[in-house]
Amino acid sequence: MAKIKITKRNRSMLIGLICGLGCALCVGLYAMQVDQQARIAQAEMLAKYGGDQIDVCVAKRDIRAGQIISESDIETKTWIATLLPQNAITDRKDAIGKQVGSTILAGEVLSSLRFGTESSDIEVPDGLSAISVPTQDVQAVGGALKPGMCVDVYATGANSTSRIATSVSIIATSSTGEGVASQNAWITLAVSPAKVEELVSAAQNLQIYFVLPSEAARATDGDEADDRARSSEEDGRDGD
Repeated sequence: MAKIKITKRNRSMLIGLICGLGCALCVGLYAMQVDQQARIAQAEMLAKYGGDQIDVCVAKRDIRAGQIISESDIETKTWIATLLPQNAITDRKDAIGKQVGSTILAGEVLSSLRFGTESSDIEVPDGLSAISVPTQDVQAVGGALKPGMCVDVYATGANSTSRIATSVSIIATSSTGEGVASQNAWITLAVSPAKVEELVSAAQNLQIYFVLPSEAARATDGDEADDRARSSEEDGRDGD
């Protein structure tokens, strides 16, 4: 009977194969242990809170305010019914294609309330246009701005700063509270149609700051504007 000669190379391959199988076995056992621990934790939650389990839509990653939800942004997970937020979404088609009103964090159960469905209707004053502009707390008076306020809008870049709109009304914000309380927020303004293009360009290329002047400051600014207008008219007449 012929003897099988085991070379040094074959011995190394055999040892490597045994080690690989051992590693795979360890990984499998660890995965089973993690799954078992998850099931135990879930059972403890059910015992503690009770209630049925429901499949709901959960954010796979952070979804920023103003973003449109896509198929890849969400996944379906089983959740304890009594721990779900109000108006939790159970069907993916009810979330995909919707615009987020405020930032949804990864792992958070999606709720239709985060889409602003309760107050989705925006009343735009006659003759004006609604435009949403991205902002942050530091650019929005510390996050204190809310619908109904009137602000001046400034655009600043590397070389200059200019006021591009005066006394424009805020008609909506991304906040679910009283003010702009998110670093990834937006503010919807009611502006003249002639200002829309300028605001869009500024939002894409510059930093936008919102200034909330007092009534006295606004009145003084208005008087100065009237003085400049009169001076311009007088200069025109002198030229004629």
